[in-house]
Amino acid sequence: MPGPLNGRTAMVTGATGGIGSAIAHRLAADGATVALAHLDDDRAAAELAAHIAGRGGTALPLAADLRDAAAVRTLCHQAQDTLGRIDILVSNAGAYPRRPWTETTPAHWDDTLATNLTSHYLLAHELTPSMTTGAWGRIITIGSVLATAGRHDLTGYISAKAGLEGLTRALARELGPAGITANCVAPGSIRVPAEDTVVDDPDAMTTRQLARQCVQRRGHPDDVAATVAFLATEAAGFITGQTLRVDGGWILG
Repeated sequence: MPGPLNGRTAMVTGATGGIGSAIAHRLAADGATVALAHLDDDRAAAELAAHIAGRGGTALPLAADLRDAAAVRTLCHQAQDTLGRIDILVSNAGAYPRRPWTETTPAHWDDTLATNLTSHYLLAHELTPSMTTGAWGRIITIGSVLATAGRHDLTGYISAKAGLEGLTRALARELGPAGITANCVAPGSIRVPAEDTVVDDPDAMTTRQLARQCVQRRGHPDDVAATVAFLATEAAGFITGQTLRVDGGWILG
């Protein structure tokens, strides 16, 4: 059956991660052809593309270091040359480096901002000219509720995510007249496999997290993917410049 994104092309960055792969699957299921941008995970990207193809979708794996302007330019050219255009940018890639403030050097700061903020600027800057030509586009950045809540040992990350919300609002103003919307999806505590490698006691962490939320379950990547998929459709064409928190009611203000 036709999907709401039939005929559209999307790029999802960080596509091999838990949230990124869920977004790629959902956009493909809704009819979009998807470019799967990843850093250096060729095997996982190929498996994801094959899985999408097995369900009747189309996906193109592409590797790039999004901190590098030349690599981003090459990535975008490859995607557009192969797929014709990119209508939907889901700027999801990032990193979560934990480091105490007293140990945060200028080099650490610069790298964290390059990964979690500048990379999003580079992608949007490369892809919005063709969206403008087509008079239609969707830019969906993936932020974090921590931009509002704050947390220790994450100064660079939180600063970048707050900046990403600002970038998204600025793009909404700049690009709205060209038929392009820009919105930020800010996940809360989303249960992904990588959590088991960075949390000493996942069960205890879940207990603490549920005490913060209204909805008494952990978030899942599909929760984020559903929100992204809606913002990519025609139905969301009058929504722009917004940060939509997918956090089970953690942050209510």
